[in-house]
Amino acid sequence: MCRQGHRSATDTVAGARHGAPVGPGNPADVRQAVRRALAGRPGEPTHDVEDAAGDALLVASELVTNAMLHGGGVTAFDVTRTERAVRLSVSDRSDRLPVAVDQFDEIGRMRVGGRGWMIVCTLASDVVVARLRAGGKRITAEVPLAPGPNG
Repeated sequence: MCRQGHRSATDTVAGARHGAPVGPGNPADVRQAVRRALAGRPGEPTHDVEDAAGDALLVASELVTNAMLHGGGVTAFDVTRTERAVRLSVSDRSDRLPVAVDQFDEIGRMRVGGRGWMIVCTLASDVVVARLRAGGKRITAEVPLAPGPNG
């Protein structure tokens, strides 16, 4: 699903939508949750977090927007910060897997939209798409906070 060089997997996981928390009302709610997760910790260099914040905010916005436009709405959202990354998970109602859309239409005109999945795959170091047993899917993307020790 994502381009070469990115780990991408599809699997089926348990996850009932019945009684599951309702997802955020809009991408702005998600961005606020990401900002809270990225709030600096004492003694931590803030420039690493600030540099990664833009990528994490963009990936979160794209995942939620795609769920709203193509997935029947957001059924759950989770953001977790680890030492080296921000893990974003968005669940929706659709079983359809995300696809990259060509930036040009069949007669060579540039498309207006359709770049969200490409953005997610470019900025995330790891993307997993899991089908939920109760229907729908969960997409989890991990966005690095800082470059690794080699770069």
